[in-house]
Amino acid sequence: MSTPNSHSELRVENLCMTYHTEDGQDVHALEDINFNMDEGNLVVVVGPSGCGKTTLLSTIAGFLAPTSGRILLNGEEIEKPGAERGVVFQKGALFEWLTVYENSVFGLKMRGVDEAKRHERVMNYLDLVGLTDFVDTPIYNLSGGMQQRVAIVRCLANNPSILLMDEPLGALDALTREKMQTLILKIWKETGKMVFFITHSVEEAIYLATDLFVMSARPGKIMKRYKLDFCHKGLEKDPRELKSDPEFIKIREEVLSLIWSMEEETAAHAG
Repeated sequence: MSTPNSHSELRVENLCMTYHTEDGQDVHALEDINFNMDEGNLVVVVGPSGCGKTTLLSTIAGFLAPTSGRILLNGEEIEKPGAERGVVFQKGALFEWLTVYENSVFGLKMRGVDEAKRHERVMNYLDLVGLTDFVDTPIYNLSGGMQQRVAIVRCLANNPSILLMDEPLGALDALTREKMQTLILKIWKETGKMVFFITHSVEEAIYLATDLFVMSARPGKIMKRYKLDFCHKGLEKDPRELKSDPEFIKIREEVLSLIWSMEEETAAHAG
């Protein structure tokens, strides 16, 4: 289901972010962030609490303007939100009184896309995520996992260059979460989209990522990067079998150790 987009690329250059609090303090959230993303990349970011993961995603989305540095998508500097960047939040931010189809088609309708074209596109994506039998179901009648599928379809329908996913599975139970991880891999593989994904789950991060970034405590920097290929195996192997692989466990324990040590250091300084 890949779409005929021109080649997509995201570049983050020397990105820094400082917040000014109401009491006159400066909070250095991000410092010297640099990375490139290309088509087929699924970048996952983990790190200790308060390391700036969501701030980084928000600057890519255009919700926040960086203090310095810049972000370019397909050669154009990001200065505000745009349809070429689809955002999926922890809670889908859907219209609960509308149906699955009405939510999915909403963005295209607002942009004036022809009815036949928007119907075809939305139905293709609803089929991809297994929701064709629920097109007329109100959102309030869906489980959390199904609601997140609708939120993903709504983003994909706009044909973005990149999907930005901020803890999209964080509110789900363990079983549903694991099923949704595999679905995200399927969507990523079949659409060819770039995906930038934030999570607190190290296991989830290693399972999904082509590129895993471990961020430092504030100010957030990318302190370690991993090139991984478990995501390619995730559509062929049972998830539990894959997550029990010795190499998977080795990387998981290494990343957890990094994050725990940063958490302890931050707590010691706070004390």
